[in-house]
Amino acid sequence: MITLESDKQLEELIQEQPTILLFSADWCPDCRVIDPVLPELERKFDGWTFVYVDRDQFIHICSEYDVFGIPSFIAFNEGEEVGRYVGKERKTPEQIEEFLTKVSK
Repeated sequence: MITLESDKQLEELIQEQPTILLFSADWCPDCRVIDPVLPELERKFDGWTFVYVDRDQFIHICSEYDVFGIPSFIAFNEGEEVGRYVGKERKTPEQIEEFLTKVSK
């Protein structure tokens, strides 16, 4: 998983390759619950570039994309948003995999 470093990097990533943004934060307990399954999901959905977006560092990006709860996911392909799984509720590995399967079609 790539850790987002700048707004410019974000723009380049979503324009150049299929990208899954994971909005998260170190202090978020619901985010930590899914950490152990993320490497497996990255392997299974290897056609996507997974990008960790720190909610606190990039709050302006969260606002721009209407992400007010974490963990949340937004998928981009060819620079266009193709799906989102956004909300405050805890997400199970199965729900995340279902989302990734849906946006991969």
